[in-house]
Amino acid sequence: MVKQDGAAAQRKGSYKAPALDKAFLIIELLANNPQGLLASEMAAALGRSLGELFRIVVVLEEAGYLQKSRVTDRYTVTYKFLDVAYRATPARKLVVTAQPEMQALAAAIGQSCHLVVAQAAEGLVIAREENPGTRGFSLRVGASIDLIRSCSGNVLLAFAADDASEKMISRAAALRKEPVGQASLAGRLKEIRARGYYLRESPVTRGVTDISFPIFGFGGELLAALTVPFLELIDGSQLVSIEEATTELKRAAEDISIALGWRPFEHGED
Repeated sequence: MVKQDGAAAQRKGSYKAPALDKAFLIIELLANNPQGLLASEMAAALGRSLGELFRIVVVLEEAGYLQKSRVTDRYTVTYKFLDVAYRATPARKLVVTAQPEMQALAAAIGQSCHLVVAQAAEGLVIAREENPGTRGFSLRVGASIDLIRSCSGNVLLAFAADDASEKMISRAAALRKEPVGQASLAGRLKEIRARGYYLRESPVTRGVTDISFPIFGFGGELLAALTVPFLELIDGSQLVSIEEATTELKRAAEDISIALGWRPFEHGED
């Protein structure tokens, strides 16, 4: 189904740049349709003529921001957007700092791990390190995370500043078909803050236990959540236990935070 949010449907402002405006509309439309769209489908969804959009689509493709399937002729966005975002925002420093610790963590526990940041109403996976062994479970870079339902999302909500957490919950709730359950969510976030992390069985994947710790920066502000989707093998051949993985994940999260300027003794940590 072709989706287009209300913000992208029409833009208003004092200054006009029609071609640039159309390019943003195309990007946002494709972001909401990860399966890709034909140029004709984009034109229909945006209420524009094919000729009006085609040149812009071609320019975006030549610049590397869109790619066209050789099989279906559908256009999708590329990882170049993510690369640009890394280089233009604090996410780059976060990933560069976290990557060595994530690699060491994955090797030590024989499990994959991923780094999630808050993005408006969702979480976004900005880095991952796969299990170096033969078996594992991991999320792809660029994947969207449900803040209300996911382990990483709950950690982001629990440790964010109160006003930021409330805004994220409000935005996430507006996107959901079912009620959030504010009382139960508030109770769960309180427990996570008191415990310092979140550990629970995955509601999606059988045999996976999600473990997530917050990443802090200078001044104690929340930057991200570092998460291990712990895959427990039937024959028990995983390198470490869940308890040992939790200890290693805590150490990695603290080391990343300290490298980013966090000072635990200044924020009530032992």
